[in-house]
Amino acid sequence: MNERPIPEAALEDENSVEMLRVWIAAKALHCSMTVGMYKETSRISEEKAWGVILADVARHLSKALESGYGADARTALSAIRERFNEELNEPTSGIDGGFITRN
Repeated sequence: MNERPIPEAALEDENSVEMLRVWIAAKALHCSMTVGMYKETSRISEEKAWGVILADVARHLSKALESGYGADARTALSAIRERFNEELNEPTSGIDGGFITRN
């Protein structure tokens, strides 16, 4: 398995929480998410919080494409946004899976 490194800030903060992991495996996308944290601990709605998280991920990705591969970050972000909306409107695959809770 090819795992990404844990960010230094997450290692140093005893209150850090992993929110999302995504893998491509067995020719499909698989993910593990922390869902419900905002609903239980915050006045922010879960949907709005995840909207911010996904937007931050898109911005980080566009900056990584710029710094690592010479892409223009604004152009990359625009392309990510466009494809994101297309995928929401007309999915290229279904989603499957369940909800697992940990105590």
